[in-house]
Amino acid sequence: MILYRWFPVSAIYLSAAHKSSGKTTLAIGLVRVLIKRGIALQPFKKGPDYIDPLWLSAAAGRDCYNLDFYTQTRDEILHNYANYMSGREMALIEGNKGLFDGVDIEGSNSNAAMAAFLNTPVILVINCRGMTRGIAPLLLGYQAFDRNIELAGVILNQVGGSRHQSKLIQVVEHYTDIPVLGTIQADNRLQIDERHLGLIPSNESETSEQIIQLLAETVEQHVDIEKVIEISAKSSMPPINTTRTSSYSLPINPLRIAIARDKAFGFYYPDDLDKFRALGVELIEIDTLNDKRLPEIDGLFLGGGFPEMAMEALEANRPMRDAISEYVEQGGPVYAECGGLIYLTRSLTWGAKKCRMVGVIPADTRMYEKPQGRGYVRLRDTGRGPWPQLAEDETNRLIHAHEFHYSSLESFECDENDFMYRVERGAGINGEFDGYIYKNLLASYTHMRNVGGNNWVQRFVAHVDAFKNKG
Repeated sequence: MILYRWFPVSAIYLSAAHKSSGKTTLAIGLVRVLIKRGIALQPFKKGPDYIDPLWLSAAAGRDCYNLDFYTQTRDEILHNYANYMSGREMALIEGNKGLFDGVDIEGSNSNAAMAAFLNTPVILVINCRGMTRGIAPLLLGYQAFDRNIELAGVILNQVGGSRHQSKLIQVVEHYTDIPVLGTIQADNRLQIDERHLGLIPSNESETSEQIIQLLAETVEQHVDIEKVIEISAKSSMPPINTTRTSSYSLPINPLRIAIARDKAFGFYYPDDLDKFRALGVELIEIDTLNDKRLPEIDGLFLGGGFPEMAMEALEANRPMRDAISEYVEQGGPVYAECGGLIYLTRSLTWGAKKCRMVGVIPADTRMYEKPQGRGYVRLRDTGRGPWPQLAEDETNRLIHAHEFHYSSLESFECDENDFMYRVERGAGINGEFDGYIYKNLLASYTHMRNVGGNNWVQRFVAHVDAFKNKG
């Protein structure tokens, strides 16, 4: 039975004029402030991203979920949004890049499109460094460019001092009707160090809680929180389909699948992990830097991360490298993405430093200063992989996902029969293929999401289940 209902929800959409405006640091602080006020807040992040959601999750004390037009259908976005808002009072959606930025000229997958789709008022963060009167035409232009969104307020960031602040506020109030919700002075203490993907993951930062507290104190002091809450009440949602059925049954056997979660690996979508658990899988966390052996498991998932930041520790932990190598060679079901792929190659070179890795993939990894693969990808499933086909149309199916890697594989002797995916958009492993197959291992640069018809979690679990049942 399909049920439709009106789903009222209090929400704000925090966006910016452009990348590196300080939007994420303000979002982190705002999430913590609202949580401390006793509001049952649910954070979301627009687009494919791991790092910002790690920080937002840490600030909220609950998982942050991604909303993305490219990998999800609109019905799926609405369903997930409603599902994760169950029992919550308010949503904070952090945008990516600028408000109107997107992959096409029409902006169909932009932040503005998402805000309009979810009928959520927008609060715009402006980096005001070097700007005074020029903020007026910027705001007026953003306000006029798309009448489908409500630009409900602005937060002035990177303000140079009290005089600069006074000028900015006067200009905004004189030329626009957009309320100034707060002004944040330029302060190096409010900066979180950046790396290739953006912010350093909170799972790596020893002082992440201190940073979150500082951001919260700053936001509490300089942003009109009551006005933000008032603005959030303007949001509402259209009727949605609140029931969804799945054709996939639970595994025959209780399954234990290990996932690497440490300073080298930590990029996992929480809704993907939720899907594992919904299928009855017990997820066992392992530490590739310190654990000396694998636990009793039925499968292994090595997600993304920054193995180059811990390459010496990974090399030093030879017992774990040997244990994973043996597990792969014995036919254990393994899925590896990006950082996990790198870890399974023979070696990792970054600048003058070279370290040994697991060695089951006959290639060497080299890090570069610029991205070797970045953005959305489109893959065609060739049907050659180890995972079972759970639907008739899964062979030759197009998969929408994403990649972001500063590395590439060298000295890799392989042919097209060694790969599960043909790359139609993106870089993959060699520009033409992705998803390297070896025994029961599948390893790729592409980051998958269990959405939009790409039922990778069910397929991997079915693969693990079949392997265990066969044994």
